[in-house]
Amino acid sequence: MAPASLTLRATVLCLVAWAGLAAGDRVYIHPFHLLVYSKSSCEQLEKSNVETLKEPTFTPTPIPAKTAPVEEEALRQQLVLVAEKLEAEDKLRAAMVGMLANFLGFRMYRTLSETQSAAGGAVVLSPTALFGTLASFYLGALDPTANRLQALLGVPGEDRGCTSRLDGHKVLSALLAIQGLLVTQGGASGQARLLLSTVVGLFTDPSLHLKQPFVQGLALFAPVVLPHSLDFSTDPDRAAEKMNSFMQAVTGWRMNSPTGVTADSTLLFNTYVHFRGKMKGFSLLAGLQEFWVDNSTSVSVPMLSGTGTFQHWSDVQNNFSVTRVPFSESACLLLVQPHCTSDLEKVEALAFQHDFSSWMKNLSPRAMRLTVPQLVLRGSYDLQDLLAQAKLPTLLGAKANLGKISDADIRVGKVLNNVLFELKADDREQPTESAQQPDGPEVLEVTLSSPFLFAVYERDSTALHFLGRVANPLSVA
Repeated sequence: MAPASLTLRATVLCLVAWAGLAAGDRVYIHPFHLLVYSKSSCEQLEKSNVETLKEPTFTPTPIPAKTAPVEEEALRQQLVLVAEKLEAEDKLRAAMVGMLANFLGFRMYRTLSETQSAAGGAVVLSPTALFGTLASFYLGALDPTANRLQALLGVPGEDRGCTSRLDGHKVLSALLAIQGLLVTQGGASGQARLLLSTVVGLFTDPSLHLKQPFVQGLALFAPVVLPHSLDFSTDPDRAAEKMNSFMQAVTGWRMNSPTGVTADSTLLFNTYVHFRGKMKGFSLLAGLQEFWVDNSTSVSVPMLSGTGTFQHWSDVQNNFSVTRVPFSESACLLLVQPHCTSDLEKVEALAFQHDFSSWMKNLSPRAMRLTVPQLVLRGSYDLQDLLAQAKLPTLLGAKANLGKISDADIRVGKVLNNVLFELKADDREQPTESAQQPDGPEVLEVTLSSPFLFAVYERDSTALHFLGRVANPLSVA
């Protein structure tokens, strides 16, 4: 590992250690000082508190009848530019936010997987998109809602005043940096191995006036922010149809999401994330292959296969194995395969937890022929439901103080995260870690033809961009 990466991780560990400092210490250094307001910023905020109440507002325009899809390659290039301009402190801040997003992502993934396990379907969750959505609400919140959101994001306020409060702009900027770090080494223009695009749809009642600073701040998280007005009260189903049709036109991909509209809603916040990863050195096998959903049921799916030297580890005690497939120098796909299909939930509980990185240290190079399903997974989940299951049902409820979003009382409807996750072949080159057929030990044959888990990890930011379960490659999350 490069010295810079070692320094980065060491700094993150130090920051975590500082979190344990006793509140009574005579000299106090806030463990998340990279993410909170500085003393000078606090002084400026105190001077502008009165002006904040007079922030300029605007009324979002109605949804247009026609629109063109976003240029995803242009969005990728924007993220590359963001990553290229990062200073050392920006990268440290990104690593800290990546760690916090991982913690919250693990927590919410468990909640989501418990809900969807009963249905036996796929699960796909983006910790960074989830964290960004909640950080966006933090940007628009006042106490006590802001304080509760800060705690959920993983940063205790400590009741130490302004200098222990999260700076929402720093958090959202770090999330944009995390996105940029993932795609920067994904390939040259027009040959991108990794694609990541984030779009936010902000839909309001026609009578609601939004504060300009809030909407402008969202651009720090999502390259595309679309505020539009929509009448929810007259015909919620028709409003939902119109909203979904608009977002399908913008993103260019079909939605499998709940309507997200109730008659008493005045604000809907929908985040759309598209990821496409091309596996270097992998080819699409001829014909369809069998994938065993359980011991007696199989489906026919396209499969990708590649031979090379990959990082691999088999945990004999807990009956699962892990394989790391590189997308680039810093980004990789982690595949977790239970040795027995019946152990899927047990392995899922072991794999996706806070000490996730500890067992990654057991990985070692192994000559392998790896076969994995080609994936096109669509997932949608309502953060309001996840918050309710996490015993926070009122966090974004009717009594939430969202005074930095609008001066009017806001009734937040469903808060949707929609994910399109694609895994495809990229057979222009051989696998990253071996340009030729592996020599030496016998090649290990690993075929993921039964339920497995996956994660997309980026080393420099320490961020897990996606966590997922594939129980059936043809199912919808």
